[in-house]
Amino acid sequence: MTHNAASDLPAGGSDRLLRRPAVAGAFYPDSPGRLEAEVDAMLEEAEPAGLPRTPLALIEPHAGYMYSGAVAAAGYRQLAAEEERERVFMVGPSHRAAFQGVAAWDGDGFLTPLGEVPVDRDAIADLIHEDSWIVRRNGVHDGEHAIEVQLPFLQRRLGRFRLVPLVMGRQDQDTCERLGRALAAVAGAPGTLLVASSDLSHYHPYDVAVALDRRTLEWVAAFDPEGLLAGLRRGECEACGGGPMAAVLFAARALGGREVRVLSYRNSGDVTGDRSQVVGYPACAII
Repeated sequence: MTHNAASDLPAGGSDRLLRRPAVAGAFYPDSPGRLEAEVDAMLEEAEPAGLPRTPLALIEPHAGYMYSGAVAAAGYRQLAAEEERERVFMVGPSHRAAFQGVAAWDGDGFLTPLGEVPVDRDAIADLIHEDSWIVRRNGVHDGEHAIEVQLPFLQRRLGRFRLVPLVMGRQDQDTCERLGRALAAVAGAPGTLLVASSDLSHYHPYDVAVALDRRTLEWVAAFDPEGLLAGLRRGECEACGGGPMAAVLFAARALGGREVRVLSYRNSGDVTGDRSQVVGYPACAII
C-alpha cells in the first residue's frame, strides 16, 4: 500500500484553497501513524469477494471507524492495491445544510492526516455544464463528514487519485436522476470510480433495523434505484444517503454496470452489543 505521510502535506499558501479535516480525532485517528495502521489492518482483514470485474462503483458507510470501518473496508478491499484510478466521484448526503440541488467543492484539495487529495476542478466544471443544479458551494462541505471519512481508505488502497466531491441537498427522484445523468456523461472514462456514501436506518431496535435495512439492500441488489426511492418515500426503508445511492446506481446503469453485490452489512449493535437503538452500515460493489 502507498505511503502518503502527513509530512507530505503542502504548506497551503494563500493562493491555494484546501479543505482541512473536520472529524479527524473523532471519527478516525488524527495521528498519521495510527490512522495508517488502523486502515491497513481493516483492509487486510477484509476478504476479497472474488468479483468477476473490478468495481465500477461502491456504496460505503460513513460513521466513525469503530462502528463502520470494517464494513467500509469490505468494499474498498475489492479495489486492487495500487490500482490506477485517475478520478473518484464521491457523492454524499448533507448532514448539516438543507438546500436544493448538488453542491460541489471547488477548491484545490481535501486534506486528511495522510496527506492531500487533489480535487479535479475540470471534472466539476464539466458536471456543472451538464446540469445547472450542480453548483459550486464550498460552504456546504464545511464540517460534513460523509466524504471525508472515505478518503483515508482510498489513500491507502489507491495511492494517488483526483477527487470530485459532491454533496446532495434534497434527495428526491428528479435530483437523483439528474445527477445520475450528469455523472454518466462525465465519469465514463476508464480509470474512474464512483462512490456513494450512505448509512442505513437510524436509531431503531435491532430487529426493526435489520428488517428495514434488508429491504433497502434488496432494492440495491436488484439494481433498482427507482424501487429504492419509492421504498424510501413510502417509509418502507431508510438511508441517510438514499439519494447518493440512487444517483450512483442511475449513473452506473448508464455506464454499463451489470450487477450489484452486497459485500457486508452490520449495524452498531453488532459492534457495541447495545441493540436498543442501532444504525445500519452497508458495503456494496457495482460491477
